[in-house]
Amino acid sequence: MSDDAGSASRKFRSHALIELALIIALGLYLFAAQEQVVGENLVFTVTGAALMALVTYWTLNTLRDGLEVIALRVRH
Repeated sequence: MSDDAGSASRKFRSHALIELALIIALGLYLFAAQEQVVGENLVFTVTGAALMALVTYWTLNTLRDGLEVIALRVRH
């Protein structure tokens, strides 16, 4: 069982690092978007929407992994 906890912990750490990279990318996108009008450049707008959707999905996935780590630690 401790191998499950170690595996879940490693997976959570890697997902958290990816989460951090995605949040930085979103921040850079929002910084670049300050001078843009929404919908003026369709490719830019769609890219932002896709990035926001990906960050939301990845955040929920990372939270699930974190809850799994907590559950495995509480069980032992």
